[in-house]
Amino acid sequence: MAVSFYSIVVDAHDLPVLARFWCGVLDWEVLFETEDEIVIGAGKNALPGITFVPVPEAKKTKNRLHIDLAPDDQDAEVERIIGLGARRADVGQHADATWVVLEDPEGNEFCVLSPKNSLID
Repeated sequence: MAVSFYSIVVDAHDLPVLARFWCGVLDWEVLFETEDEIVIGAGKNALPGITFVPVPEAKKTKNRLHIDLAPDDQDAEVERIIGLGARRADVGQHADATWVVLEDPEGNEFCVLSPKNSLID
């Protein structure tokens, strides 16, 4: 293959806070860090990663792209992630949705799926 998926890039105001939040959520590590870029991942040779870069403007609308997390225990993971600094979000999901929408510390939405919605067994 001529191309591979390297990283998702996330615009951020406070790169260290957001990078460390996602390291905690995913049990990843900081792989590279400068004032203008922080890259996190599961390991030096594991792809893809997440790259955080600075932007001056604030987030204004719902994300067009988001991360879905596949937990073993949805309720436990939601509570753990909230404990790391996430908060619940309402993006118009139905009350009977099988996923939980959360926001990271800068308001980026992501979902915690129910185990049955996960592609991972």
